[in-house]
Amino acid sequence: MDLPYYHGPLSKRDCETLLLKEGVDGNYLLRDSESMPGVLCLCVSFKNFVYTYRIFKEKHGYYHIQTAEGVRRQIFPNLKELISKFENPHQGLMFHLVKPIKRTGSCLRWRRSKIELDENIGSDYVDVLP
Repeated sequence: MDLPYYHGPLSKRDCETLLLKEGVDGNYLLRDSESMPGVLCLCVSFKNFVYTYRIFKEKHGYYHIQTAEGVRRQIFPNLKELISKFENPHQGLMFHLVKPIKRTGSCLRWRRSKIELDENIGSDYVDVLP
C-alpha cells in the first residue's frame, strides 16, 4: 500500500504513542487491525484519546468504514477517497482528520525483519541477509 500514513502492523500502543505525542486533535494514521486479519484501522486523536474505526474491504476492491447501527453505510472506491471524505468536519467521526502521521521509510521494513528474526529463534541456523 503506497499511502504515506499507512503503518502496516503497528500495535495499538505504538499507534497511540505516535498520535498523542504532539497533543494535536485530528492526527491520524492507518494500521492493520490486530484482532481482525485483513481489516484496517483508521485511528484519530481527539482530546488526548485515540479513536479507532475499522475499515473493511469489499468485493471489487471497494471500502467501507464501520458505522453505528442505523447510520447509512458509505462505499468508497479507494482509501484516498475515504480519507478525503473524513477530512471534512461533521462526517461521522469523533473529530475530522487533520494531520496524517507519516511512517518513516524504514518503519515497515524493520517490522518485517523483526518478524523474520523472531521466526528463526530456536533454530540452529539463522540466515544472514546482505
